[in-house]
Amino acid sequence: MPGSERHGKVWHQAPFWFTGNFVLPTMVTGFVGPAMGLSVGFSVLAIVVGVLFGTFFMAFHANQGPRMGLPQMIQSRAQFGSRGAVVPFAATVFVYVGFLVFDTILATQGIQLVLSGGKLFWYPVLIVLAIVIAVVGHDLLHFIQRWLTYLLILVFAIVTIVAVVHFATVPMVEAAAAATSGWNWTAFLVQFSLAAGYNISYAVYVSDYTRYLPAKSSAPKLITAVYLGAGVSAIWLMSLGSLLASYIPNADPITSLQQIGDLLVPGFGTFAVLVSVVALVSIMGVNAYGAMLTGTSAVDGFREVRPTVRLRVIGLAIVGLVCLAIALVIPDDYLASFNNFVLLMLYFLVPWTAVNLVDFYLVRHGKYAIAEIVKPGGLYGRWAWRGVTAYFIGFAAMIPFFSTSFYVGPVAELLGGADISFIFGLVVSGGLYLLFCRNLNRSAEATAEAKSNQELEGVAHP
Repeated sequence: MPGSERHGKVWHQAPFWFTGNFVLPTMVTGFVGPAMGLSVGFSVLAIVVGVLFGTFFMAFHANQGPRMGLPQMIQSRAQFGSRGAVVPFAATVFVYVGFLVFDTILATQGIQLVLSGGKLFWYPVLIVLAIVIAVVGHDLLHFIQRWLTYLLILVFAIVTIVAVVHFATVPMVEAAAAATSGWNWTAFLVQFSLAAGYNISYAVYVSDYTRYLPAKSSAPKLITAVYLGAGVSAIWLMSLGSLLASYIPNADPITSLQQIGDLLVPGFGTFAVLVSVVALVSIMGVNAYGAMLTGTSAVDGFREVRPTVRLRVIGLAIVGLVCLAIALVIPDDYLASFNNFVLLMLYFLVPWTAVNLVDFYLVRHGKYAIAEIVKPGGLYGRWAWRGVTAYFIGFAAMIPFFSTSFYVGPVAELLGGADISFIFGLVVSGGLYLLFCRNLNRSAEATAEAKSNQELEGVAHP
């Protein structure tokens, strides 16, 4: 993206990602530890450590946006090739669609507290609204997220205080029931993995919303802004979820939030839910836009695609129809489906984030021939064996450690169901890619980089 089109302030990224992560699915992630017998204290500890770990990778992707001026996943062509990138692209579309589905379900449940209408009415209405937000684009999203932050902080600060005070004074019978939970190694690792995987999932579209910043934006300030925004909101909401799930049997995010809010003033719980619905709808726009952009980029690797408003609308419509179909078949008790979804995100994205970050920070040091990346048959090729091989070997190394409701790997079984797959995915994929790039000849790339910079700034014309 030419420098003349860059705009925005680095600090705006903090409220943007705070609000983007301050949604009900984030709170649901915190339900898992208590549901598996982990105490509130240990659940919160697993959440804090997991979020701090997962957000590290997400935040460091943010620096790629201003430096390269490209959407996050397009950058993957430098490591995987224009066609090889379809591998991480497919994983990314899975993430976008999955979040859009669960956001739609939760937003509908929230709206149904005050308005009539079933799934067949509200699901399409919400998805269409998300598409409209995605069509209007970047600036509207930033505006909504920035101002919604203040309201969300106020509302959830009140809800959190009420919950802490209330549960500190609940009858002894309820307190004793919650106290029966304690340490559980398997539950701790599952809660850790879910918290980490949840925030790592945001890595796939960080640069989509940082690429508009000036190219010389401070890397430390940008990384810190994104880290704080996404990290603080995740720790807060997930911890609140753990607290609610520890004391409320069969906790549900909508009814639990309403129940606690109404302890302050009747109706405040409903208001808190509706504010959360607005936040959900705004982030649905982000997910719809990301799915369309990534899907279009995948197609472009095989057949050139010209970006137009018509194409954007068609792409968003396809995404919306797919999400609607999936949302309609998800079981009403969707917590198990959501947990599996978050773990699958972790499995698919860990090898990609390892390869992508190693390439940017350790191999190419942020220097790319940008014009060649966007060309399907450019300098970086159609199939870049280094990235593709490192990804698949890293993914394969994780399989014995997988632990989901439908598959438990042999090593995970020996560990009692504990999931430490992410460690092997990061080390194997990142380490192999660095090893494969030892003899990478970058002389031709350096020449192309200089020419690319001239082309992008309009000094030279192809």
